[in-house]
Amino acid sequence: MPSVAVTDTNFESEVLQSDKPVVVDFWAEWCGPCKQLSPVIDELAADLGDAVKIVKVNIDEAPEAPTKYGVRGVPTLMIFKDGQLVDTRVGGMPKSQLQEWIERQV
Repeated sequence: MPSVAVTDTNFESEVLQSDKPVVVDFWAEWCGPCKQLSPVIDELAADLGDAVKIVKVNIDEAPEAPTKYGVRGVPTLMIFKDGQLVDTRVGGMPKSQLQEWIERQV
């Protein structure tokens, strides 16, 4: 399942109302570490398939959700289950570490 671009308009339906766990990648076009992490996120979306939904939120185009959830730096990754935030990580990490973190939460 490919990662999905999410905006303030569809954050609630795509993340909070999802019937499966959701990993949200808050990123920005100008962020170097975000650009490095992006292909890893896409690989994980493919590797994890339907077990989890992975979405990307561009903080410059969708400022409401990052503000609501206290995003202060990018990349910030959050995992939501049943509409609730369950864990947060700030900064990049290797694919293996990121996958392990996601699998522990879902």
